[in-house]
Amino acid sequence: MLMATSLIPAIPSSPSRRFSILTTPNAKFLKVPALCCFRKKGEINGLSRTPSPMDSGGQNDGEMSLEHSSNVELEMKNKEIWRLFKEAQQNILYLNKQRLKAVEELNKANREKQLLVDKIEQLEKENRRAGGKDNLALCWALLLRIDAMVLGGMISPAEATDLRRMVMDSKVSVANVFSDMPQKRDAELLAELRHFSEGSKKKGFHIIHICTEMEPLVSIGPLAPYITGLSCALQRKGHLVEVILPKYASLDLDEVQGLREIEAESFSYFNGQLHGNRIWTGVVYGIGVTFIQPLYFSSFFNRDRIYDYPDDFERFTYFSRASLDYIAKSGKQPDVLHLHNWETAIVGPLFWDIFAKQSPCLSHMASFHQMQLAGIYTQVKSAPKIQGLGNTRILLTCHGLDSQCLEEPDKLALCGLDPGRLHRPDRLQDTAKTHLVNILKGGVVYSNKVVVMSSMHSKGRIICSSHGLEPTLALHKEKLLVAPCGFDNSTWDPSKDNFLPVNYSAENMRGKDACKVALQQQAGLSEHASFILAGFIFSEVSDFELEKMKEVVWNATKVGAQFVFMGNGAVPTINRALRSFQEELEDGNVKFFYRYNEVLSHLMFAGSDIILCQSFDDPLLQVPLKALKYGAAPVSLTSSDKNFRYSADHDHEITRLSQFMRSTFGNMTLSQALDEINNNPSTWKRKISDAMMKDFSWGAECYDIHVSAYTAVKSL
Repeated sequence: MLMATSLIPAIPSSPSRRFSILTTPNAKFLKVPALCCFRKKGEINGLSRTPSPMDSGGQNDGEMSLEHSSNVELEMKNKEIWRLFKEAQQNILYLNKQRLKAVEELNKANREKQLLVDKIEQLEKENRRAGGKDNLALCWALLLRIDAMVLGGMISPAEATDLRRMVMDSKVSVANVFSDMPQKRDAELLAELRHFSEGSKKKGFHIIHICTEMEPLVSIGPLAPYITGLSCALQRKGHLVEVILPKYASLDLDEVQGLREIEAESFSYFNGQLHGNRIWTGVVYGIGVTFIQPLYFSSFFNRDRIYDYPDDFERFTYFSRASLDYIAKSGKQPDVLHLHNWETAIVGPLFWDIFAKQSPCLSHMASFHQMQLAGIYTQVKSAPKIQGLGNTRILLTCHGLDSQCLEEPDKLALCGLDPGRLHRPDRLQDTAKTHLVNILKGGVVYSNKVVVMSSMHSKGRIICSSHGLEPTLALHKEKLLVAPCGFDNSTWDPSKDNFLPVNYSAENMRGKDACKVALQQQAGLSEHASFILAGFIFSEVSDFELEKMKEVVWNATKVGAQFVFMGNGAVPTINRALRSFQEELEDGNVKFFYRYNEVLSHLMFAGSDIILCQSFDDPLLQVPLKALKYGAAPVSLTSSDKNFRYSADHDHEITRLSQFMRSTFGNMTLSQALDEINNNPSTWKRKISDAMMKDFSWGAECYDIHVSAYTAVKSL
């Protein structure tokens, strides 16, 4: 309601005097009642006369009361308006925060999308590069069909050997001629193979791995990547390689091409009887793989874990004997049977005592020492070629000497061995617990060559710290070789790594700065290539290592270094350690990723100046080797590596990798690396560039040492 009060002169009733009265100075003014404009539902309702005080003497008090109530109402409305304003302001702030969060999530999603797109592009690129592998896969499918023909009695072992060599020596033409091979029946395929055969000469070694792991089918420890990496390297350079594995229930068969069961009876000896096995074949990364599945002892490999069962000796002894029985029946004549760790080391005694029919441990030799000096296999050449294995030799690889398998001697009879013949000091008898047999020791004694996988340790140190095998290794040191692990340089190469925002190489390092900024952005660190960034990928961590790392990181952050840590989400203890570490540090220059991410791991190697290593001897993740390839200095935090850093200069029997590390990063601490980067940048860049140009892949030193071992055993 709007109110207006006016002073209006009293006007006489005569109109004729209206003008003069209005202009008379002595005119009297009367106070008239106010006019009010009422609004109902927002519309003008007209004018109304508001009672004046003269109409009622008691209206002054009412008016004051009305005015007071209006003021109270106005104050309440003001408070309500202020409350609404503050609430709106808070809502605006909340919405703004949500908007920023949404933008951040969108940016993160875009980055993840880009990484996914990059991964897809890399997979497509790898598929395009796999044209050559397709030919190899087809060749292996042919080889496995030939195996089935032998087991089915269609061809003799001798003819099978000729056909296998023909296939491997004519890979490209064979792949073109037999591209429709899967649709052909065995009889039709055999006729075409015989027609195609040209009797070509053998060019490479035929190697059969009898093992318990292979990446990506079953991967527990360093054996799995070693089998796949070395086999691919050997096969790329013209050798024929195949793998025999137990058919675990937990196998990842997604990468197996052409998996099929051989429809032929297969039996193996165990515990006094012949037992049936199902034989499966397939191709993995161009490598022929055979799986042995026991029927009667089906529970041997139908378990949750691969190792650490009370009957592991029985399980892997059965598999070892079944592998030899399968090789003999299929007519294969490999140059080398390659055994791995104690699990298949029993193949050595089985091969020489049963299958080759001539033991290398000949009783007429004057002494074990003379036998070792003369070469315990020098007389094998004259052995009869029983079951086609007379020219086959044995090589044992040890990925660690701490696991040896001690058993009661009588258990050797399960696979057909003679306990009395083997439970002797010069054969399988354990040095310390003489009432037991040592299976790994037996593998060493009955092998032509023994390769110990160790990237950093020398032969002398290995012999001196071999968990009770010191006397045996010392006597057989002439057949002992040390080989480093490698890595897959077809996947880990910054010059063609499609996971990286920019590729780079030793000749052109500009892209590494871009990778560092990308890593900083993804980790939420200050983005500038001038910061020194160190990465660390956990595989496992002890309390001692964690405390040592805290001290090192704490000191490095004081001088402005940045850190990116990545754990393994599958190992809860690592995640707990990382979270505790993060809470204790509370530093904006240190970021943590709790789950391992393959794409991010590539960026960590590319974007880091330094990669912290739990050990330089890392056969599982090969972190130091990948760091060298990506231009990041590997710096070890493990105190045990001091043993190799300061070992005696006279011990020259070390790998080329170990020699290189000793001369570059072996004696370097993190603080020393930071100092050299800051104070001698040109020297640092030259050192990094030299490291990037070295080849430490599976096809380099590791390949060379194994081929030299194969060559040596074939000359015996």
